[in-house]
Amino acid sequence: MATAKEIIETEIPNRLQAKPELAKEINAVIHFDVSGEGGGKWTLDTTKSEGWVSEGINGASKMTVSVSNDDFVKITEKKLNAQMAAMQGKLKFKPMDMGLAMKLAKLLG
Repeated sequence: MATAKEIIETEIPNRLQAKPELAKEINAVIHFDVSGEGGGKWTLDTTKSEGWVSEGINGASKMTVSVSNDDFVKITEKKLNAQMAAMQGKLKFKPMDMGLAMKLAKLLG
């Protein structure tokens, strides 16, 4: 089973490289706070043209996404609906920016 670390550090940059228009559409700094084994903290900066992901919480962000490693992996593997996870409190956005969350879903989904 993949971990959030593998998805965030490898898959997300690969997806952004394949579809640079996604980075332009998101155009924000987003922090990921993933709990549990395989989790950690990362910064996704789609305002840059490359080097989007860095480990740790770096600088100010437009939104912080909090989720467990297991749920994050299930969401990216389409085994858990992100909207359902958010309604159940398994996936949290601070502050809640629905437009940005929907753009992020395109990248993760």
